[in-house]
Amino acid sequence: MTDPTAFDRHRLLLMYKGDISALVMFAQQANGSVCFPDALPALSSPLEEEEFSETKISIHPSALVNRINDLLQLDNDLLRAEAGFCEQIDTPGGIVTVHMARFILLDPPHQLMQDRNCRMRTLPELRGRPPAEMELLRRAYTKMMEG
Repeated sequence: MTDPTAFDRHRLLLMYKGDISALVMFAQQANGSVCFPDALPALSSPLEEEEFSETKISIHPSALVNRINDLLQLDNDLLRAEAGFCEQIDTPGGIVTVHMARFILLDPPHQLMQDRNCRMRTLPELRGRPPAEMELLRRAYTKMMEG
């Protein structure tokens, strides 16, 4: 089992991308946040790549995926860490690193996430989220459409 404090300085975006339709959706918690397992603190803002700070100790994204699988009681083969997506967010408590995991399913996991008090949402449905989350979603969408 992974360290229960793994998410003190890390978060995950959970997304779905249809291989045929290119439909992109993000999981949203009941509290409205798209960051798992916890929302970003108020007054958070994304850093530009040239502003990223070097971290001495890093957690591999797959360890974060394993922890989310445990927390949400998901099968271990439903999510895969997306290589190349790593964003840093400046928060009042320090830098938080955000990674992304992709659902490896043919269809969006609507019922699966509803059973966990979450919903799958498209970008237009997520409008109005805090600016840091909206920028994370924009960057994630860009990464998925380019990759």
